[in-house]
Amino acid sequence: MTIELRKIGKQFPGVRALHDVSLAIGPRSPASAGSLDSGPGEVLGLVGENGAGKSTLIKILGGVYPVGSFTGEVVIAGKLQAFRNTRDARRAGIAVVHQELALVPEMSVAENLVLGREPSWLGLVDAASTHAAARAILAAVGASDVALDVPVGELGIGVQQLLEIARALADRARVVVLDEPTAALTDRETARLFELVRARRADGTAFVYISHRLEEIRELCDRVAVLRDGELVGVLPPDDLDRIVVAMTGDPAPNPTSGRSPKPEARGPVLEVRDLRVAHPTLPGRRVVDDLSFAVHPGEVVALAGAMGAGRTATLSALFGVARSPVFGAIRVDGKPVAIRTPRDAIAAGLALVPEDRKAHGLVLGASVADNLALAALPRLSRFGIVDAARAEQVARERVRDLSIKAPGLGAEVATLSGG
Repeated sequence: MTIELRKIGKQFPGVRALHDVSLAIGPRSPASAGSLDSGPGEVLGLVGENGAGKSTLIKILGGVYPVGSFTGEVVIAGKLQAFRNTRDARRAGIAVVHQELALVPEMSVAENLVLGREPSWLGLVDAASTHAAARAILAAVGASDVALDVPVGELGIGVQQLLEIARALADRARVVVLDEPTAALTDRETARLFELVRARRADGTAFVYISHRLEEIRELCDRVAVLRDGELVGVLPPDDLDRIVVAMTGDPAPNPTSGRSPKPEARGPVLEVRDLRVAHPTLPGRRVVDDLSFAVHPGEVVALAGAMGAGRTATLSALFGVARSPVFGAIRVDGKPVAIRTPRDAIAAGLALVPEDRKAHGLVLGASVADNLALAALPRLSRFGIVDAARAEQVARERVRDLSIKAPGLGAEVATLSGG
């Protein structure tokens, strides 16, 4: 089966997301001459900087953006398609795991895994068959320890990511799109995912793999399509990372030694955590973090590593005042003890948190770019309880410039921006 995207274009208010992108997934054919081909059983890497158009392209492929909302054509096995929704795309053999997860938080793990294809008898869902199907799906991704009856909303984002991947692979689709699938996975979980992808590739399944982690692209992909500013700018071998970076950015490859950080200053720690304990939110007498102590010195980057469920998220949540259960222990900032009970306390102490689930906990999606960028700094930008609008706009412009945020303007709703 050959899937072709022909001269795809997509426009948002003030932003050209895609322009004349043509690529094909499947055997070479005269119709796909000049486009990007990736045969069945191959893994096609799709890379580009934030805002390059990757997520928009796969939303068109997956039926999120219906026919008529974009220009160009989607052709499968020589037949023009008109996807009205994601169900049409799934029926055509396309499964997509989006960067923004599509699970139902209030439903159980088992219910989410079989959603849309529930085992039934006489019009009623068969609970026993649902659990059996869910167990088989979890076993296939090495996640048999996940409880089937727990509401998905109570699970960490890493577990939710695994569930989304497991559900897509269970569809037995001909083409599976994975958009930043390892963002919340540990190295062990990532290795398991790669094993699954390779096994399915050997069975003839094609994958489109999106990641900012170029080492993953080199390890897993057969070839790499590069998007820049909404255009396909090249198809490169996965082991040529320098050329991939140049194609992504349009700039010469950076000197690998030029970005090295200076050694940390030889003075006391800026953050000290002593005997941190975080109670389990549902199991009395258990702790998700138990007597953890560490220090962070000026100029240091300290990694907090561990398997899923080891307490990484709970530790950071406790430090920022958003833990779901009682917290004990001592925290010092610049040598002074601080009591952090709320995010306001943490911000006042000089701490900031980029949460695991950016969409749910890090942004106000209905608010503007400017409002989101100013939100954590409102006390500094206000006088007598009134926000200095000019100063807030200046700060927002500085952050947009420093972080190269791609948006049509400071007034654009955050929900309209790309996932990156």
